Amino acid sequence: MGWIVLAVVVSFFLMTVMIIVGIYNKLVTSRGRVDNAFAQIEVQLKRRYDLIPNLIETVKGYMAHEKDTLEAVIQARNQAVTGLQQASADVTDPAAMQALAGAEQGLTGALGKLFALSESYPDLKANENMAQLSEEITSTENKVAFSRQAYNDSVTAYNVYKETFPPVIFAGMFGHTQDANLLEFEDSAEIQAAPKVSF
Repeated sequence: MGWIVLAVVVSFFLMTVMIIVGIYNKLVTSRGRVDNAFAQIEVQLKRRYDLIPNLIETVKGYMAHEKDTLEAVIQARNQAVTGLQQASADVTDPAAMQALAGAEQGLTGALGKLFALSESYPDLKANENMAQLSEEITSTENKVAFSRQAYNDSVTAYNVYKETFPPVIFAGMFGHTQDANLLEFEDSAEIQAAPKVSF
């Protein structure tokens, strides 16, 4: 009879350990998915930021007297780069994610103004580099929107899992105390829509 009780206790202990190990592994995996999803956004945003200097150089010769608009795009790009660096450092920092969202919205607005002004320049509209850059930026905007959605899905899955029972009991012990933050923009429909460019 004593062996049976001992076997039941050992079995219960092993089962509890396996459940705890499973919870730990799923928390780590979910957090890894969040980090990977943000890395995908980072790749697309860096691509976008890298295209902007080429766009400015292409436009500069045609729109020399639109210096304020060109400088606004450069400034917005630099703010977005800084916002991305801060958000990359810690995706659980709500202030950094909000700063990135604000900087991205500012960059989208500045680019929209630049593209709207470029409509007034027929030679620029006919420029092959401008057409190619516009297409690349539009494509990148679509990839940013897709990557952001995948990131937000990963964040939601992670946050929900660590707040369910029994993971909620162990999440804090395993260092999963802060929720990951969604990457939201004030005007989500505006940022998700690719800029309308016609050349």
